[in-house]
Formats: sequence, structure tokens, C-alpha cells
Amino acid sequence: MPQTVVITGASAGIGRATARLYARRGADVVLIARGKGGLEAAADEVAALGGRPLVQVADVADAARVEAAADAAEEAFGPIDVWINCAFSTVFAPFDGITAEEFARVTEVTYLGFVNGTRSALKRMLPRDAGTIVQVGSALGERSIPLQSAYCGAKHAVNGFTSSLRVELLHRGSNVHVTVAQMPAVNTPQFQWVRSRLPKHPMPVPPIYQPEVAARGVAHAADHPRRKQYYVGATTVATLWANRIAPAPLDRYLARTGFDSQQTDRMPPAGLDNLFEPADRRPEDDQGAHGVFDDSAHARSWQEILVRHPAATVLGAGAAVLGAVRAIRRLTSRSA
Repeated sequence: MPQTVVITGASAGIGRATARLYARRGADVVLIARGKGGLEAAADEVAALGGRPLVQVADVADAARVEAAADAAEEAFGPIDVWINCAFSTVFAPFDGITAEEFARVTEVTYLGFVNGTRSALKRMLPRDAGTIVQVGSALGERSIPLQSAYCGAKHAVNGFTSSLRVELLHRGSNVHVTVAQMPAVNTPQFQWVRSRLPKHPMPVPPIYQPEVAARGVAHAADHPRRKQYYVGATTVATLWANRIAPAPLDRYLARTGFDSQQTDRMPPAGLDNLFEPADRRPEDDQGAHGVFDDSAHARSWQEILVRHPAATVLGAGAAVLGAVRAIRRLTSRSA
């Protein structure tokens, strides 16, 4: 029987790439997002690649809409096997440049959206004692950076919430699993859509990976959910180790470099952002999975490949630690 997979934030970026991956497996894919244009294009791709799509237009910040989408998923395809929380929003600005309304909105989508999706998934998985929930996290959920206080706070909250839930599931001996796939910088359309008060066009902190790398990490986490979390990309591993071993030098390094490294030399994008309204409401607004950084984004990650091949995991971990040590040495020398 094909898997039934629910993906929030499925209209673009990592969610869109993950939908394509599951479609190639022949899965039934439930696509949840706000932008109807992006969702319909994603559904066409899923069908063309061999899956069966179901479009559900919903704001994940609205628990009732998420619950209705879950009902529709099981009515169309039967029991949900995998639920992937991926939807988010953010604002690029110093904290004192973000309004209370904007900060609340980012939190409602990027944190409470995951809570709402998890609740709806558990409501159906717990009685059957089967199912997997994958939280698409970020290295910024453990190591915050400037200009993204709302997003970093929400991703930290996702980690805390998920850890608590995981222990509760262990306590009850449940066969429902929840895991986190921590992401690096990814080339997604968010950098054209994001609400930004930066003087230049926002960008992910290099090195940048293509969303297909992230999608493979998400699918691997769903296939092997017993681990607490998975790291995607060597830079994710190196950043988290550097933060644990030398947080103070990393703070000083980011204070000096974190503003410029998140901006290109181009002017900011014109047009509407997607904080309160979707930016892909019409078919012509669809951006697909990729953003505008294809020329500099990596289509492969050796670390992600090693994680998917357990025999090489020790080698990969050693190389990642070595990379972290080298990064710490550079940070320390630059901070001196």
C-alpha cells in the first residue's frame, strides 16, 4: 500500500521538494499551505511523478483549519503514515525593528503551526499506535543569529516542545515516533517573499544547499524516526558543535559578520511579502522549490549522504567534528 504523507508548507521550498520525492515513491501526498497557485502547481507535479495529490488550502496557525485538512486527508487516502511540519514565516530585521504583531505572527506560524500539525497527527496516530511526525527544524533552532530573532525563537521552541513530547511518548510506550531534521541554509523562495527591513536583498548564510538535499534528509528522518534528530549538511553539524564548544567566540564572529552575510549586493525584492497573506495565490505566482541562488547552491551534501549510509556514519561524524574544530580555531583567531 502507498504511504499517506501530509506536508505543511508544501507549496514551495523544502516542502515542495519533499512532496516531489514522495511522489516518486508513489505516495499519496496531502499538500497543505496558504497559496493556492503554488499548491495547484505542486499537485500537478505530484501527479506527474507518480503520486496522488490532495490540495488543502490552510493557514497552519489556525488549528481548526489544520484539523479539517487532516480529516480530509484520511477521508481521501486512509490513515496518515507520515506528517511533516515544514510551514514557516519570518521577518528579516533587528529585533527593535519588528513590531509586536509581526513577532506574534511568526511565532503563530513557525512554532504554533508545528504544534497544531502535531496535535492533529497525534489525534489520529495514537489510537492506532502507529505513525511518524517529522519536524523540519533548523541549525538556527540551536544557534541563533542576528536579524532573525523571531524565526530563531520559534525554532528553539519547536525543539523544546518536541523533546517534551518525545519523552511523553516514551513514557506511554507508544509506537508513534517524532523526530527533527535540522536544516542548513537552503535555496528556497522565502528570500523573495520574506518581509525584510534590510537595506539589501536577504540571502541564506553560505554555504547554501538546494532544497532536494533537505528533502532527502526529511525522508530519511521519516524512514528512520527512532533517532532524536538528524542534521542535514556539514555546516549544520559544524555550527552546532562550534556553538557548544566555543559559544562566546561564535557570538563575536556573528556580531561582526552576521549582518553582511545575510544580504546580497542587490536591492531588496519589490512586491508583497508572505507574512500575513500568501505570495503565491495565482498560478503565475508559483515559484517552485528553488529560490534565486541556484548558481551558488550545492546539489549534494557529503554529510547527508553519509547519514543515509550507516556504515560511513562514524567517518562522517569524525570529519564533521574536525570541521567544527577548524571553525572554532578560525573564530578564536578572528575574535582575538
